[in-house]
Amino acid sequence: MKNLNALKKLAFTENGFDGYLILNEANLTYFIGFQGPVALLVPTNGECTLYVEGKNYEQAKAEGKGFNVEKVKSDENLMDKVAQLAKDSKIKQLTVDAIGVPDWQLLTRRLDREIVLEVNNAPIEALRRVKDAQELELMRKAGEITSAGMKAASEAIRPGIREFEIAAEIEYTMRKLGSGPTAFETIVASGPSSAFPHGGCSDRILREGDFVMVDIGATYKYYCSDMTRTFVAGKPSAKQQIIWEVVKDAQESASKIIRESVPIADVDIAARQVIEAAGFGYDFVHRLGHGVGLEVHEPPSLNQLTKDVLLAGNVITIEPGIYLPGFGGVRIEDTVLVQKNCAEKLTKGPYSLSTQ
Repeated sequence: MKNLNALKKLAFTENGFDGYLILNEANLTYFIGFQGPVALLVPTNGECTLYVEGKNYEQAKAEGKGFNVEKVKSDENLMDKVAQLAKDSKIKQLTVDAIGVPDWQLLTRRLDREIVLEVNNAPIEALRRVKDAQELELMRKAGEITSAGMKAASEAIRPGIREFEIAAEIEYTMRKLGSGPTAFETIVASGPSSAFPHGGCSDRILREGDFVMVDIGATYKYYCSDMTRTFVAGKPSAKQQIIWEVVKDAQESASKIIRESVPIADVDIAARQVIEAAGFGYDFVHRLGHGVGLEVHEPPSLNQLTKDVLLAGNVITIEPGIYLPGFGGVRIEDTVLVQKNCAEKLTKGPYSLSTQ
């Protein structure tokens, strides 16, 4: 469970809020340390209230230390309860991290204009973007498990096997090593579908010489990892080898400049310039990467347009790619930790095009 003092400093002292309602599932997990609760109301002063449905009440009472745990019964509405407590707590400006339109409308009506209501996730986003030592320990473990899954993929890939079978070997390996649910749907895209950045996974049988793009992620105690490798089932052609080497060089070029205070746009450009110089600029069709944490896609976004800089403690992906419709595609991705003077790779699986 995260200490709420940092949130209170950002939200209350620096932004002038006097009540914060947390509804986003990942944000709740960040502060509470387990999943199941539906809301957390944080006042400037006094006890925080954790709202849970009946099925999660006993767990919340046992694990939700430092909170007043309140059950939301089946015939009660969460927004009604929140509004009443906000009034009782004399909150004047209630800020919510994320909320759907129906709940926003209901909460607005229940507050009766007595309390100003606004949406602002920036304080929590700022906290979650920089990982602390405890988070990094979990993310290193997630990266270790994911790397083992990728090794299992490299050993399973061969002509005659189905994409689904490879995915099964990957997920079985990761589960044996302690992974929770996969961070996203496992991608094993072979042949022409490897030219689609998110080519999915099907019952297609691998053929000799197919590109096979494998994009996987384990979770460990809710924290994610993200990793992609591209292999060839059998012996790669000269063209396949050239494309793979360009992508690998692009990833290495970007990785070399990653450190605290480096403009994010520069990292994207460093990779993109390598691919453009090789004549494949139009075939790199997505941003270079994204943040990773409790969610597999988090801030910051690594693209050419962002004005942000890297911060020590950011965990990001570096994933350049080249996609040639009708021929196939290559992406190489690692999850990396931004440090003061360098980057630390949290995924360390095989770097080899051929599985022979």
